[in-house]
Amino acid sequence: MDATFFFDPACPWTWRASRWLVRVADARDLTIQWRAFSLAILNDGQVPPAFAEMMAASSRALRLVEALRAADRNNDIGRFYTELGTRTHDAEEPLSDKTVTAAVEAAGVQDAAAALDDERWDRAVRESHDLAYASAGPDIGAPVLMVPGVERGIHGPILTEVPETADALTIWDSMLPLLRIPAFHEIKRGRR
Repeated sequence: MDATFFFDPACPWTWRASRWLVRVADARDLTIQWRAFSLAILNDGQVPPAFAEMMAASSRALRLVEALRAADRNNDIGRFYTELGTRTHDAEEPLSDKTVTAAVEAAGVQDAAAALDDERWDRAVRESHDLAYASAGPDIGAPVLMVPGVERGIHGPILTEVPETADALTIWDSMLPLLRIPAFHEIKRGRR
């Protein structure tokens, strides 16, 4: 089975959900298709000054994500995102151009690094973002998860921590049937 996971590398909620999905993928023989979701696009480019550097770095990283996807290099995207998230979210460091560059090198995707600064990839990022938003929106953010044969994607799951494998599988096994029911809309708790 495939699952498509739309992510913005700046989002810590998305990072935790991605690590959850990687655990599920390992246990359930699931293939994750990695796609871009842009919080900068979502917010119409209205980024508070304190987040400007982080969002600019995220936008550059998402260009590379879509360039690698166009070259059918999904596994490279997964490695790049893992390296990026490890250097930012796991290390509690802000996303920056420096961490993007380090992740490119660690993931071994230097041959595609020109895409980071190639504005022609912005269109592909927008198309990916729009696909995710149309699938799960309105009023959503990152991440977005889509599975084959299901009419609509979902925003989430939003996780406060990465669950151990048994709990990760329980979440997946509980969520998948709900996704397949067209009448299902939302389950939510307030964030603490």
